[in-house]
Amino acid sequence: MQKQNNPLLELIFNIVVPSVILMKFSGEDALGPVNGLIVALAFPLIYGVFELIKYKKYNFFSILGFVSVLMTGGIGLLELDNQWLAVKEALVPGLIGLVVWISGLLGKPLVSKLLINDTVMKTDMVYEQLKHNNSEQAFTHSLARANYFFAGTFAFSAVVNYFLATYIVTSPSGTPEFNEELGQLTIWSYPMIVIPSMLMMFAIMYFIWKSINKHTQLSFEQVFNTQ
Repeated sequence: MQKQNNPLLELIFNIVVPSVILMKFSGEDALGPVNGLIVALAFPLIYGVFELIKYKKYNFFSILGFVSVLMTGGIGLLELDNQWLAVKEALVPGLIGLVVWISGLLGKPLVSKLLINDTVMKTDMVYEQLKHNNSEQAFTHSLARANYFFAGTFAFSAVVNYFLATYIVTSPSGTPEFNEELGQLTIWSYPMIVIPSMLMMFAIMYFIWKSINKHTQLSFEQVFNTQ
């Protein structure tokens, strides 16, 4: 089995360290606004490249995160208007949500690939029981609904991201104040965006589980890989 990523290391390298550098070490008496931004951006960039090399494969979300960091750095270094930062903050989750929504229209919902797999549950048993109960079509409709809910979580993130960026980041780009506000934006995104999105994901997972239980009559232990 492939070794799982360490969520604590991901949090430290991608959120905590860059935020501290932007807020505390980007003043003229330290690294300066440009160097501070470069050093802060280096941490998630290096971590992302390390992950790609380690697992020997490209990941859609890793590439999206890489592009996101480059866009943020470009806005600061080129001293573009702050409105572009707000657009960028909304664009990334917005694009993911669009991809999720389109996958549902094409009959290949991404939520199914993320949650209905052999790592999470005993898929052979689930689909065998669905076929036995003649409930395959009904379950497909449930997955389609779950996929639209999933796309909705990214739409929520896009809207909140835009307003947070507009409200928090008000200083001209390329200044120490801009970098500090960028760090504050990163930190505030967790209680304002990540936690609500996680709660939504748990609700989606519960919805899928209830759908499986309804259409297969299998118990939790029979469906999920608990060991």
